[in-house]
Amino acid sequence: MATSAVRLTGIRKRFGTVVAADGVDLEIATGEFFTMLGPSGSGKTTLLRMIAGFERPDEGTVELGGVDVTRQPPYLRDVNTVFQDYALFPHMTVAENVEYGLRVRKVPRPERRARAERALDMVRLSALGKRKPVQLSGGQRQRVALARAIVNEPEVLLLDEPLGALDLKLRQEMQIELKRIQREVGITFIYVTHDQEEALTMSDRVAVMDGGHIEQLGTPIDVYERPATEFVAGFIGVSNLIERDGHKLTVRPEKVHLLLEGDTAPAGAHVENGTIQEVIYLGVVTRFVVALDGGGSLVAVRQNLETAAADALDAHGQRVRVAWRPDQAYEITTVTASGEEP
Repeated sequence: MATSAVRLTGIRKRFGTVVAADGVDLEIATGEFFTMLGPSGSGKTTLLRMIAGFERPDEGTVELGGVDVTRQPPYLRDVNTVFQDYALFPHMTVAENVEYGLRVRKVPRPERRARAERALDMVRLSALGKRKPVQLSGGQRQRVALARAIVNEPEVLLLDEPLGALDLKLRQEMQIELKRIQREVGITFIYVTHDQEEALTMSDRVAVMDGGHIEQLGTPIDVYERPATEFVAGFIGVSNLIERDGHKLTVRPEKVHLLLEGDTAPAGAHVENGTIQEVIYLGVVTRFVVALDGGGSLVAVRQNLETAAADALDAHGQRVRVAWRPDQAYEITTVTASGEEP
């Protein structure tokens, strides 16, 4: 059986009264793009820092490649970290920044230059090696930081919200680039973010965190389509919570059919009557909040294939039916701060 890139066992960490990690067990496969997703204070960055060696757990062990490194300092661990603030040396050229780690390790000049050129080519900056960081855009500086991290060929690359300072369009472009680079180099990426879209776009698996523990671990499809807890359902995208016969169910808005007069419900669908209470026009789609006759409300989404903004907004107050297939509604649990079901 192949050795995992990272294994955390029984990791606990407190900062005063704050529990940053509450008995976390986690195994990350070699070559995996793994994301720790959660709000501020959920413990994701603390776990990343313990893998890097910047923090030491109060309890538990950290293994890299099957070796216990819990008490090893950062410089003895075969990991590199990419931060949000880039941390580039302003007085060095792009190429010199990328070569820096190799120079510290006393790699001969011809080899380090060749490796730096390959790394810059991989992040599509081969023509900018002679520039200084101040001459680059934010996205280019982030690529330099990435090249500097991968040039050392670490077993594990840790990325702490590296795209957080970029604007939306550039962030979306870099998400695709990061996944491409990870596939090419084959290095295990462990990515920390609070951005659900980043996690769903790039990851092989996602650990959704809250209160120092993992609420759900699975593929992006698993955590989005089949959220295990109320927290996961609410944190990742928009979700409808429905109580039926003592059970809590969740169904995503795009799975809810908004039926106007004359529309037919899908075969076998659960149907309820209601009134459109709110209309939110979002360009590509329109989001409708429907007050149900039986109490509560649901959010439904419709693509604006032929609908103009005025048509969508005019739907406010209209009587409708909402329908969803039972197999697209998933039962969830409520988890307490200790990670246990109440």
